[in-house]
Amino acid sequence: MIGQRPPGSAPAAQANAEDLPFEDDSFDAAMAVFTDHHWGDRPAGLREMRRVARRVVILNADPALAESFWLSRDYLPGFGDLIPEPYRRAGYWIQELGNHLGAVEERSVPVPHDCQDGFYQAYWRRPHAYLEQGVRDSTSVFHRLSGDEVTSAVDDLRRDLDDGSWKERNADLLCKPDLDLGLRLVIAT
Repeated sequence: MIGQRPPGSAPAAQANAEDLPFEDDSFDAAMAVFTDHHWGDRPAGLREMRRVARRVVILNADPALAESFWLSRDYLPGFGDLIPEPYRRAGYWIQELGNHLGAVEERSVPVPHDCQDGFYQAYWRRPHAYLEQGVRDSTSVFHRLSGDEVTSAVDDLRRDLDDGSWKERNADLLCKPDLDLGLRLVIAT
């Protein structure tokens, strides 16, 4: 991604979230987008963000709401096994963020039906996208599950799309312009 930046872009630094190479209060804001669940030591990374910035912004999905998405619920039951037990409890994730960041504000971020960003829930109203290898290759969930589970999910989804059962089961989604799938914007000031 750094190599794709246009000439004259602001400097880019490569570092671990848990050990940022910046002085205290170096930035007005630090932001993590769909990344904090991949850090080796999440609490340390959150504290580092707080140390280097006066405001911290995190966008991610509340893990307790993972099964609100039809793909997780109906096709990838192993997704739930990737979520550590405490995070499955309602409110735990936001409380944990507050423990490391201080007072936080939480805002729901509905996903538009034509979202172009390509994260896990982006194609909620375009289920055929999940049949595409490129879509799965760019989504970490598919890399963390066994190949057999992903293959089975894709086969089942393809069958359900072909025979109309996906559409029948999810008909209420097809007219919605956006949907709350658990994405949350968390702001600590």
